[in-house]
Amino acid sequence: MKGFVRVMTLLAVLVIGGMSQAKAADKAWDIDKVMGKADAPITVIEYSSLTCPHCADFQKETFPKFKADWIDTGKVKFIHRDFPLDQVALAAAMVSECAGDRYFTFIDTFFAAQGTWARSADPLVAIKGIARLGGMSEAQVTSCLKDQALMSQIVTRKQAAVEDYKVESTPSFLINGKITAGALTYDDFVKLLK
Repeated sequence: MKGFVRVMTLLAVLVIGGMSQAKAADKAWDIDKVMGKADAPITVIEYSSLTCPHCADFQKETFPKFKADWIDTGKVKFIHRDFPLDQVALAAAMVSECAGDRYFTFIDTFFAAQGTWARSADPLVAIKGIARLGGMSEAQVTSCLKDQALMSQIVTRKQAAVEDYKVESTPSFLINGKITAGALTYDDFVKLLK
């Protein structure tokens, strides 16, 4: 009987421990863009679409204070993952990825000017215009938008978010293994970090 209890206890520890590790562990993607300390005690992953008005609101209203108070102080490691809701968002995400170390600057710019470029008569021309202002040549942008491997990585990562975390809308946030959706105010967002 003692042997049976010991085996069952060990099995329970392995199963429960394995579940919490699986839930807390998230696959790192080569195209992940990270801000903050790698060993910060809290990890926040944002899934957003560059054509999503709620995502733009979060970026403009909540993110600057969150960055200053939590990321810049070493409390949070922040990972941004594109979750394009349409082909226009996918194109803007690809251009941002191709911007290299200017990725977050491009993301900020696309969100800030979203009402102009995303709803223009020809969004692709508008995206290329923003890219040129950001220092990318026409050839770089064209090459970027033809990069099937990059497109596949973005789409595959999006699908993994749907399957693994049931992400259905943007913005969505994975905070230490728990998913939350919506463009939250700073105060509501901070409650999730505590």
